[in-house]
Amino acid sequence: MAVLLALAAPALPASALPASAAVRAAAAPGAAATVAPEHAAPGAHGPAVSAEVARLLAEASKVTAAYERDRRAAAAQRVRAQGLQRELEGRRRELAALHGRAGKVARAQYRTGGPLSVTARLLLADDADDALRAERAARQAGRAVNRLLRDTDRAERQLRTAAARARAAWRDLEARNARLAELKRGLEGRLERARQRLQAEADRSVAAGSCRGPARLGKPAAARTADTGRAWVAPVAEEDGYALSAGFGGAGRHWARRHTGQDFAVGIGTPVRSVGSGRVHTVACGGPFGIEVVVRHDNGWYSQYAHLASTAVERGQRVAAGQWVGQAGTTGNSTGPHLHFEVRLTPHLGSGVDPLPWLREHGVVLGTAR
Repeated sequence: MAVLLALAAPALPASALPASAAVRAAAAPGAAATVAPEHAAPGAHGPAVSAEVARLLAEASKVTAAYERDRRAAAAQRVRAQGLQRELEGRRRELAALHGRAGKVARAQYRTGGPLSVTARLLLADDADDALRAERAARQAGRAVNRLLRDTDRAERQLRTAAARARAAWRDLEARNARLAELKRGLEGRLERARQRLQAEADRSVAAGSCRGPARLGKPAAARTADTGRAWVAPVAEEDGYALSAGFGGAGRHWARRHTGQDFAVGIGTPVRSVGSGRVHTVACGGPFGIEVVVRHDNGWYSQYAHLASTAVERGQRVAAGQWVGQAGTTGNSTGPHLHFEVRLTPHLGSGVDPLPWLREHGVVLGTAR
């Protein structure tokens, strides 16, 4: 995944921005416009597209998990089939050796008397007791070899059956995995097209400086599993595959002064979560941050979620830790899909602190930066 950076400071001059960013900045000069839900852009289909992206993401996640599970199972079954085949070949070599031993016993019996009866051999022997003992030993050896032949032959048949079943199970798993791979490719194609529609509508909303109504998407699955009951969580679930990109305080051509938050490189439509409980302070569209949500937490701190493709909350709404506040995108002064996340002392730009240590102090440890 390429490193994705945000332009998270006040807007640069239009000449210093990429062409698309300059168009957005020109369309929405000055501060970002906070718009109540009743002023949503008419005719927008954003909530429906947001829901479609969320549904496809969930389906793709399930199919990917099933694909990986079956891939691992097929690999294990292949190893088992190969092991059984090696054991079967060993049994066959053992059986061939036993057949050779049986032949030697038969030849030895022939040399020591051949078809003569036991009585005749005893009469012809110099020592009848020695002849009787030899005859008994030969018979015991013959019976032992025959028993080994029967046991080994039976074991070979059982191994042959087990190996055939293992190979059949391996082929079935690989066939199922091929079907899942095809389904996964189809879902990914549909998801990509839905993401493009979502981002296009988000760009239109930002250009107009008018927020669409919130998409009612509830909590992401991760908030109901690993993070259940936690007071503070990461703004993007680890299960959704984020990577940390531009960090707090960074300098470069992408920012007017310095980077004021932490970027999470994710795909368009990825669920963005409130890091803690609180109340939505603002929902804004337009300006350098594109679509953004600011939450005032119960401990007095503020968190900002910027460059979104959609929102799932409205101003004044109570939110819980892990509740969806929107979906990631690349609106505003952004060079690619990501979440720009800030922790602030006040709701205003310039009062931010480094989010990573702040989250660690609140029990949230993020993945490594790229």
